[in-house]
Amino acid sequence: MREFPYTTPMATDRADIAIIGAGAAGLAAAIFAAQAHGSAVGDRKIIVLDGATSIGAKILVAGGGRCNVTHDVVTPDDFNGSRNIVRNILAAFDAKACVQWFAEMGVQLKREETGKLFPVTDSARTVLNALLDRCKTLGVTVQSHSKVTSIEPADGAEQEFVITHLAGVLQAKKVILCTGGKSLPRSGSDGSGYPIAKSLGHTVTPTYMALAPLVLGPGGFHAELSGIAHEAELTTSVANKPIDRRRGSLLWTHFGISGPVVLDASRHWIIAHDTELNPEMRCNFLPGETAETGEKWLIAELAARPKAALVTVLSKKFPERLVLTILKHAGADPAVLAGQLSREIRRKIATTLTALPLPVAHGRGWNYAEVTAGGVPLNEIDFRTMQSRKTPGLYLAGEILDCDGNIGGYNFQWAWATGFLAGNAAAKSPA
Repeated sequence: MREFPYTTPMATDRADIAIIGAGAAGLAAAIFAAQAHGSAVGDRKIIVLDGATSIGAKILVAGGGRCNVTHDVVTPDDFNGSRNIVRNILAAFDAKACVQWFAEMGVQLKREETGKLFPVTDSARTVLNALLDRCKTLGVTVQSHSKVTSIEPADGAEQEFVITHLAGVLQAKKVILCTGGKSLPRSGSDGSGYPIAKSLGHTVTPTYMALAPLVLGPGGFHAELSGIAHEAELTTSVANKPIDRRRGSLLWTHFGISGPVVLDASRHWIIAHDTELNPEMRCNFLPGETAETGEKWLIAELAARPKAALVTVLSKKFPERLVLTILKHAGADPAVLAGQLSREIRRKIATTLTALPLPVAHGRGWNYAEVTAGGVPLNEIDFRTMQSRKTPGLYLAGEILDCDGNIGGYNFQWAWATGFLAGNAAAKSPA
């Protein structure tokens, strides 16, 4: 596979704009910064520093290797963060602008039934190559093997920074921090940007795994159901009060549960658990129904086939393996005839179908989390430019900020939008 040739850095160097991190937000910021001068491209030297050996690892694994670039409809409600600030940032570079931008780089996107947009090639490599090729065309220098260890304001030079990295030292007039969060650390996103942000005057909120599969404890029956996927509604509660409720596809695995609805719900359970609020998660196999309405549905199903075995009746709606497990949990005999089911067992089945407690033990780990919840607070940046309110000349973009989106391309849209604002603003601000 074609790799983007990295530039071997000099021991010391200078740049007008230094971008720390060559992920989605960093590459977008570099491109938009270089494009901001139009015909004067090249007037300013733009350098992207990244610590990884191979650029863009996180892009390549996204969306199962296909890269879910964005979603056809993106709203502030699709994100966890300060809604007003998120709304303004998304408005500056929306999904339509994203589609047009990729088309200009030669990447056509297709919409799937879920609303997710993927490259027509079904290959994340197409997305990464387009971004890197555009950087090369615009004269942007991309340096791998250059993990940044510190950024300090230059002595006696207003709005200039000294950036120390593993391959040398870089002095820059502007810095765009795009180091990501802590998710998928093997890709280079290891949280190393947070102490740098703190050293430059920012605070960092506690960080948690988000979009992560959940591991179930010994009380779960997940191993028996591994591989089965179905629609479900998950409710996360603290002290019997719901803090999150959502529906979507759930996948049973050998370790617990995954699938879109689980990934979206995970941040809420994990944050409550890590802050010792003792959250509880329940699964509803009949989304939107309660135990009472679920029992009415069950009565109608049983009445329609009174001489059929209970397992046969329920297997019309659910996979048989799932039905057998649910009946076992409810203490019901799968072979009993529908017309002979007792009222007590029927109610137990209805309760199990609509409010099954899931013995969640913990998130599967940072190596499996797709994004980070928490980070630099959005109120510490100017949402019109992504410039720091703490340190002039510093800009922040992407996952390092305290904003995380649902699964479905929203986090990439956040990267493109924040990169757009930061890159443009850094390039257009007075030198």
